[in-house]
Amino acid sequence: MLDSTPSESPDRVVEIELGLRDQSYPFVGISDAASCGVVLTKMLPRPDGRYAEYFTVSDDAGDRIETAVTQRETVSATRLRAKDGRCLYEFLVSGDCPAVYLAERGALPRRVRGEEGRGRIVAEVPARYDASAIVADFLDAHPDATPISKREKASIDPLFARTAFHRLLRTNLTNRQREVLQTAFEMGYYDWPRRHTGSEIADRLEISSATFSEHISAAERKLLTAIFQGAGSEPAH
Repeated sequence: MLDSTPSESPDRVVEIELGLRDQSYPFVGISDAASCGVVLTKMLPRPDGRYAEYFTVSDDAGDRIETAVTQRETVSATRLRAKDGRCLYEFLVSGDCPAVYLAERGALPRRVRGEEGRGRIVAEVPARYDASAIVADFLDAHPDATPISKREKASIDPLFARTAFHRLLRTNLTNRQREVLQTAFEMGYYDWPRRHTGSEIADRLEISSATFSEHISAAERKLLTAIFQGAGSEPAH
């Protein structure tokens, strides 16, 4: 049951938690079909309108995950790496995804997990958005969802200090990858709705759409690797 009222303070956020059982959602259905837990670590928009969602699963569930994905038309999966008994998968999702739905309305998914057919999403809503309205819209669009909690908490902490983040960019990305990533950001590629497409950004940079996709994907992959495995783990090349 939702149990708190959001504050108007710009230094606070509202954390919402929602439960899901609908098997049509990839992280719920795949966790059920593979009898395992899947945890979302990051999601990024792709140039073709799909989203790349990065999930970790236990190493021994890898084969079951791949079998489950082949049975879903709107999802493809690629195993990126395995470490310490966990596998990192990239799911390319073109169908309905509740985490994407929240993100598009200003709620920032922080924990997304599927466990043997039961899904759980924890998201943070910045003060400039109406958390109650977002929850109400979500429940209307996802009738199977269950509101679990809503509470006010301290403002979202930055992932990196500024100096550490700039060092990560210099160490892990080539000059061209940094240029493409920065231009994409400045032109609103990561905004919702997206202000410019990948093709438009490619035109600005005077490169082909395929080259843009190659550079932006490489930059995102390197940053994700640095975040999840430690900065400096993948040198610029």
